[in-house]
Amino acid sequence: MRMLMPWIVGAIVLLVLPIFFGGRSQLTIMSQMSITVVFALAYNMLLGQGGMLSFGHAVYMGMGSFLCLHVMNMSSFGSFPLPLLPLLGGVFGLLFAIIIGSFSTRSAGTVFAMISLGIGELMAALVLIVTVFFGGEEGISGYRDEGLPFFGIEFISNLEVYYLIAIWMFIAVALMYLFSRTPVGRMANAVRDNPERAEFLGYSARRVRFVSFAVSGFFCGVAGGLSAILFEIATESDLNVTASGVILLVAFLGGIGFFWGPIIGAVVFTLLQTVLGLQTHLWELYLGVVFVGMVMFFPAGLSGIIMAHVPAAKMGKLGTLVGPYLTCVLPGILGGLGLAALIEMIFHVRSGAEGEHHMVLFWIDFSTHDVLPWLVALAVAVIGIGLAVRNAPNFKAAWENASTLPEAA
Repeated sequence: MRMLMPWIVGAIVLLVLPIFFGGRSQLTIMSQMSITVVFALAYNMLLGQGGMLSFGHAVYMGMGSFLCLHVMNMSSFGSFPLPLLPLLGGVFGLLFAIIIGSFSTRSAGTVFAMISLGIGELMAALVLIVTVFFGGEEGISGYRDEGLPFFGIEFISNLEVYYLIAIWMFIAVALMYLFSRTPVGRMANAVRDNPERAEFLGYSARRVRFVSFAVSGFFCGVAGGLSAILFEIATESDLNVTASGVILLVAFLGGIGFFWGPIIGAVVFTLLQTVLGLQTHLWELYLGVVFVGMVMFFPAGLSGIIMAHVPAAKMGKLGTLVGPYLTCVLPGILGGLGLAALIEMIFHVRSGAEGEHHMVLFWIDFSTHDVLPWLVALAVAVIGIGLAVRNAPNFKAAWENASTLPEAA
């Protein structure tokens, strides 16, 4: 029961989320978040579990998406149930991964990364050449409501689409977790850490990498099928190197050292991409800063930060960190917001329409030609960052004290 409890809680959360976030745009964001979760976990089967850094893994998601849209456009689609489309996308992604993995998984490291980069660039170029399948620059579009109703559900409303994607996400996450507990999944970790020792134990490192690569391609195809159902269109941007780089960022942001790390990364990234993207044109700049900061100072990702608090919680010292967080982390966050305000005002002055002096920032309407907003933003940035830097040694000492067992008398 203790092992099943997280899954039960997750299923309940997915079930009741539309009650609190039932708007059309909110349902679309949650559906996009679910697709990103499947894609990120499938990518982490390579990077986190198998140690294979891929710069072209969006190809398998894109191929699944294109195939599902072609099925949507078939005249026989009216007799095909829509909920099975992700399975077709998964099988197509699996077949394509088997072909590519047959030669790309001969070795890991730089060789594998460069092959994956070449495959990604090749497929992005083929989108513009093989227009029969990829549709050229415009891509392929379809309509999900032309499929066969599933127990009377036609999947026209966003709520019906959300529940379909959520169910598939739950199934895919559970299957990927079970795969990580299989002998092949466990040996992928051994091959990642020490392929020579795995060979001495009688396991073929290449075969383990190939199996992990193929299974990852299957779930990428499933994510592609879900993307086709949600957006009803697929273009070159769904399988190019940029899309592969984004999912790499998502996995690192959440943390590749834990199974549930990419789930956190997918949730945070989707919120930043959608919610923050609606508030500012510079959301990619802030996301890049966050990513660089995570890689430099928190390489274990958000999940690593969370798990770092476990020893302090077990020793009952978690409360001792409240003060240091208030005196160091909180001023640092406020200082970062002040710095972001300065960047936003500079961007508004340089790119705003002629005569447009007013802007809204943090729900405050003000003129960028007034001196006071600049002084306030500058003061918040300098004071906040200054306090964070000054109190950083105290925070470090408090953290070490909370995470260290007391010495025996």
